[in-house]
Amino acid sequence: MRTFHLSWISFFTCFVSTFAAAPLVPIIRDDLNLTKNDIGNAGVASVSGSIFSRLAMGAICDLLGPRYGCAFLIMLSAPTVFCMSFVIDAAGYIAVRFLIGFSLATFVSCQYWMSTMFNSRIIGLANGTAAGWGNMGGGATQLIMPLVYELIRRAGATPFTAWRIAFFIPGWLHVIMGILVLTLGQDLPDGNLGALQKKGDVARDKFSKVLWYAIKNYRTWVFALLYGYSMGVELTTDNVIAEYFYDRFNLKLHTAGIIAASFGMANLVARPFGGYASDVAARLFGMRGRLCTLWILQTLGGVFCIWLGRANSLPIAILAVILFSIGAQAACGATFGIIPFISRNSLGIISGLIGAGGNFGSGLTQLVFFSTSKVSTATGLSLMGVMIVGCTLPVSLVHFPQWGSMFLPPSKDVNKSTEEFYYTSEWNEEERQKGLHQQSLKFAVNSRCERGKRVASAPTPPNATPNHV
Repeated sequence: MRTFHLSWISFFTCFVSTFAAAPLVPIIRDDLNLTKNDIGNAGVASVSGSIFSRLAMGAICDLLGPRYGCAFLIMLSAPTVFCMSFVIDAAGYIAVRFLIGFSLATFVSCQYWMSTMFNSRIIGLANGTAAGWGNMGGGATQLIMPLVYELIRRAGATPFTAWRIAFFIPGWLHVIMGILVLTLGQDLPDGNLGALQKKGDVARDKFSKVLWYAIKNYRTWVFALLYGYSMGVELTTDNVIAEYFYDRFNLKLHTAGIIAASFGMANLVARPFGGYASDVAARLFGMRGRLCTLWILQTLGGVFCIWLGRANSLPIAILAVILFSIGAQAACGATFGIIPFISRNSLGIISGLIGAGGNFGSGLTQLVFFSTSKVSTATGLSLMGVMIVGCTLPVSLVHFPQWGSMFLPPSKDVNKSTEEFYYTSEWNEEERQKGLHQQSLKFAVNSRCERGKRVASAPTPPNATPNHV
């Protein structure tokens, strides 16, 4: 549980710093003379950096372990948070937000940790809770930063000085959490990855091999698209929602921040609910239940997003943003209830690629709908909802030979449709002779619960591994 708390708190810290500027935009834009294009480009930049860092973090988790990856990234990004206090123009503002955004790659280490630390029967709930509580930082910062700004201003600072001083708070949080993760964290249930590799208990993988298995699996790319319009729209909304309520309904900065915070704070229960719903559906209907749950939740999120953009009164807009947040965030939890089953040998890389898909979707959406004055924020939200609904449909294409898909049954080949065959096929014969596949085999046996109770699935061959390993 210590690792669980370190992972989500470190991710929470990075969310706070990445979106710390969003609730202060009405002040920052007056200080730096920012245009709507500048603000939109900064929003795109804040989520674009982690496209690359999440890809790198996936490889680091597979090869070096999540502890080093998380600790070093969060500490290396601390100076960029402090630098926000010293920007003097739009170019500097955009550049610093881009660099701070690299820290969002702690999401990959968070999900990798949960996927290796918890049993497959509760993997959706574990992933959903850790990521959801971490994502909650996007909502908490909507409350924290205006409050810190107001306290500093009341202490005697001018508005244009107060927002700069406020950024020292998330900067120091980075330093503190980096030290805690490095000293108290643990890579795997049995110990740290480096020590286990020296003992020979865990295989040393080549980067090229791990990467190849990740990119050749089509499921990786389907879920990258899906995550681009669940987590991606959440990141987009974190950047625009406070300004949207501030301008559209003529609210005070603090009031707009409170409403905007409700979107991110819903992660406290929404994302864990999505993971839990995925686990329950799997117990009843197997992997088909997980896939259907994801489709339902993400589609509902898109519908409520459309409604938010068309809302003309404050109460309706508040209701719509809450329902939208629940749908989108629960879909994120349901997504990572499935990701650990795609591959065991390339779990880190796949998590990184899919996480990067979330950031790419966010950057694309902000660039298209929220970086130009030609499209109002309200219209942009409605169009984003349409994209969510459309981009969720490919989940129906995901098929596991041992479990089937939303509409198709498992493979009829008795040997190739087993969990053992699917997961050990990532190892060649020589590696299997050395016993390097044992961790994958253990997971394969545990993952038989994905057959469900009410759905016919692939039979277990008579000579397969015993039911409990």
